[in-house]
Amino acid sequence: MDRFSGDISKEQINHLPLISFPGQIYVVDYREKVKFAYERLKQADILGFDTETRPSFRRGQSYPLSLVQLSTENECFLFRINLISFPARLRDILEDENIIKVGFDLSSDFHQLRSMVKDIEPRGFVDLQKYAKEFGLKNISLRKLSAIVLGHRISKRQRLSNWEQEPLTEKQRVYAATDAWITLKLYQQLKEIDK
Repeated sequence: MDRFSGDISKEQINHLPLISFPGQIYVVDYREKVKFAYERLKQADILGFDTETRPSFRRGQSYPLSLVQLSTENECFLFRINLISFPARLRDILEDENIIKVGFDLSSDFHQLRSMVKDIEPRGFVDLQKYAKEFGLKNISLRKLSAIVLGHRISKRQRLSNWEQEPLTEKQRVYAATDAWITLKLYQQLKEIDK
């Protein structure tokens, strides 16, 4: 049954208040920082998840995964895969079926993960794009979903920035954290509506 009616235009979205991750952002850019991130994330029941890859502007050219973001309500960890490779502890979290990880359009994220870690088996994931269909929200972007469900817009300005640059800018860090965190917020809001 559809719980949301109609669509929302780009113009309507642009008039909504901007929302961004309000908590603490940790950049995991050295292997020594992985243990701290792991210990914090393993305590969570649910996490927001996203990835970023350096964009390619040439046909046939692509880059490996640059960043994996995992967010709680108040803390977001940005794993700089291009600098620290793919830590076993990060894999452990992604394969832990007891921790719910919420992402958006997970097929592309999983493809990127598997191109880096061949036998990884992501478990405990909820694809928000698929979940939103239960509410009548089909073929919708994360930006539109945020506008319709939360009444706020998220910025996508940093999406095509260089995710391998050193260091990441403040705007990149906030964008990356917001993209992971907003999936968590949307899932929680939809679950409340579904009660």
